[in-house]
Amino acid sequence: MRDPYTVLGVSRTASEAEIKKAFRTLAKENHPDTNANNPKAAERFKEANAAYEMLSDKEKRGQYDRGEIGADGQPINPFAGGFGRDAGGGFGRGGAGGGPGAGAGRGGFDFAQGADDLFAELFGGRSPFGTGRGGFRTEVRGPDVAYRLTVPFVEAVRLTPQRVTLRSGQTIEIKLPAGLESGKQMRLSGKGEPGPGGPGDAIVTIEIGPHRLFTRDGDDIRLTMPLRLDEAVLGAKVRLPTPEGDVTFTVPAGTTSGKMFRLKGRGFRRLDATRGDMLVTVMIDIPPDHAALKAFAENFIDGREIRAGFEA
Repeated sequence: MRDPYTVLGVSRTASEAEIKKAFRTLAKENHPDTNANNPKAAERFKEANAAYEMLSDKEKRGQYDRGEIGADGQPINPFAGGFGRDAGGGFGRGGAGGGPGAGAGRGGFDFAQGADDLFAELFGGRSPFGTGRGGFRTEVRGPDVAYRLTVPFVEAVRLTPQRVTLRSGQTIEIKLPAGLESGKQMRLSGKGEPGPGGPGDAIVTIEIGPHRLFTRDGDDIRLTMPLRLDEAVLGAKVRLPTPEGDVTFTVPAGTTSGKMFRLKGRGFRRLDATRGDMLVTVMIDIPPDHAALKAFAENFIDGREIRAGFEA
């Protein structure tokens, strides 16, 4: 155990307010909730907690300053200053009877609960490193629970709220965010499994379901629309499906198969509040064995060289 003054970065003459301020800073920087994948931060947090427990207790601080106990709270000389070995094998003040002192059991050291109010103020609850015999007892949150949610394509475009049934049986409604895509994870705070330090979270992974007409291309939506030959040649007004309802679409006369049209702002919503587009590609459907069409084609001559330069 390091010197608690060094751990907190304060002088030996530091006031209670200075000690509290130093601990507050270290606790915020190294709290496990914000450093889940940093074991060194967890160690610094425990060390700061132990140092604060020592220096925020006037009696323990005095004992440490006088050299009666070490940084770990153990008596440096178990028979100095009125300390004696108690019946449990630890050390208590006042001889064999024991009493409130540095030791609370065989070779152990129980930290006081003086930091609980500060942790409640900082983090809304007890320290994740509570007290216990023989050193630290970790009060960890319950485990997170993973869920997968398949959102229908049209509802993903519309950002329709979804309902999720949790393992506990509770059903909750979640709002879909802009920028939604397959693989995006949403964290539902406190909806995981219970634990000594509070419940974990529910982690919902979004999967956007397929659609029989629409496909996604980045933030755009693609649709292939069939056209009759007469509609392509003469032009027409046709019903065009979109994820937010049908619209009337004007096909220009002389439209060729494969031509693409862009409908602005009909795609997925982006994080910056703009939207992608809907890209409509038309394909002309020729009816098989149509006598009138065959007769027309046999007498129709198109003299254009549309495949000029088409050689490999």
